[in-house]
Amino acid sequence: MSIALALSPLLAVGLGALLLMLVEAIGTKAGPVPGTFRDVRGLAVGAASTLFAGGAFAGCVWMYGVERIPGAASLAPWLILDPFTLFFDVLLCLGGAIAALLAGGYMPEHGLERGEFYALILFTTFGAMVLAAAGDALTLFLGLETMSIGAYAMTAFRRASARSAEGALKYFLLGSFAAAILLYGFALLYGATGHTDLAGIGSAARQAAGRSPLFILGAAFVLVGIVFKVSAVPFHAWTPDAYEGAPTPATAYMAVAVKAGAFAMLLRVLTLSLGSPAWTSWASGWPPVMATLALLTMTYANLVAGRQESVKRMLAYSSIAHAGYVLVGVTAMMRDPKQAVAGVLYYLVAYGVSTGGAFGALILCGSRGREAVSYEDIAGLGKRNPAVALAFSLFLVSLAGIPPMAGFFGKWLVFRAAIDAGLYKLTALAFLNSVVGAYYYLRVLVYMYMREPAAGAVTAAPMRSGFVVTALVVSAVLVLALGLTPTSYIDAAMSAAGVGASG
Repeated sequence: MSIALALSPLLAVGLGALLLMLVEAIGTKAGPVPGTFRDVRGLAVGAASTLFAGGAFAGCVWMYGVERIPGAASLAPWLILDPFTLFFDVLLCLGGAIAALLAGGYMPEHGLERGEFYALILFTTFGAMVLAAAGDALTLFLGLETMSIGAYAMTAFRRASARSAEGALKYFLLGSFAAAILLYGFALLYGATGHTDLAGIGSAARQAAGRSPLFILGAAFVLVGIVFKVSAVPFHAWTPDAYEGAPTPATAYMAVAVKAGAFAMLLRVLTLSLGSPAWTSWASGWPPVMATLALLTMTYANLVAGRQESVKRMLAYSSIAHAGYVLVGVTAMMRDPKQAVAGVLYYLVAYGVSTGGAFGALILCGSRGREAVSYEDIAGLGKRNPAVALAFSLFLVSLAGIPPMAGFFGKWLVFRAAIDAGLYKLTALAFLNSVVGAYYYLRVLVYMYMREPAAGAVTAAPMRSGFVVTALVVSAVLVLALGLTPTSYIDAAMSAAGVGASG
């Protein structure tokens, strides 16, 4: 029973996914169209409720104290149940619930009312939660593949769209290569150390094995496989096409939950397996590699995002740029791991609710046949539908890092950790990139409030959906709460930042 309590977030999501599949299978024949469920909105409620319940279980276990649960430690090294894991459980469940609510309005509106989408969200979230808790290469790979396969399927969910099929194919092929490289890297690390558990690999890294060519090559392969999942440049090529081709709720889910799961994996590996003094040294370890990736990712994504004519594609490049900012915090782990990890955790929450809300507002901006795709589609939206424009503006201002929104404090914490680590040049360049990035967010505001649609042009027609509005309200409340009362959330991130403690 005690182990079941410790695993309650995973059990809630996993069992909920199985139950949802059963309900969908039983009700399929009663649908209005052959092969569809009779009430796809009921599945959206079920999926969102399951995920909110999973997040609530994680929060309760966290507050009770996972260290007080007998038997929880016995799951290590396969699954590490600590505040770090529970923090990501809450974030992943929140991201999945927002995506499920968005899908509850988007899918019926656009003729995609197939119930398996909600089961995919649940199973993908389950995989991401396993990934966040993984303390061994085997469970890490199982969680990664469970998460990835669901993401591939959601990307290709719009069957009649060539763009969706193209994005899914690119994502699948490149993701398969990255997974193979990751697995081969862990095989090399096992050959060099005799361990598959991350902490055991880290112990060997402090000895002579950590400087052997076999270990170095294995560590390089593992890092390449992981940074692909966080869509860092130059491993980002799949991201714009996959994000643009996927149904927008799936895009929101990948930008929030899949990215959060990937960063959880990166933090675990760097702290448990590559956290020795030699590997955290600027002269001989991974910090200069992460700094270079951060700089390339921020700069390239911001420059390309500003040239996009599709708002959805702009948000895709925006998500790549934010991965670069997070990598600044990852680099700062070389000096003060706890402060840097806390900054990264807070940033991921602030980015998650802001990005989920931005994609949700984009969904609300358009209806079937009159979707909001380009900047011209949303011209004059501030006058035609001020409520939708105000919601979109709130999330864009947060993504731009303008106070007092959540995004500002996320960047402040990450940049402060980088300054404390002595990364002055990287911090200055990150700040300049943040200023450049504000351009394409403010450009959306200019079109909504200061531009009128061209004469005779077809403009987007906002849709009506209680599901989408609910998702936007949840996201907006969190954006304001994280920005106006950040102290308690920063404290929570600090308490969850002991990622290496369970090793």
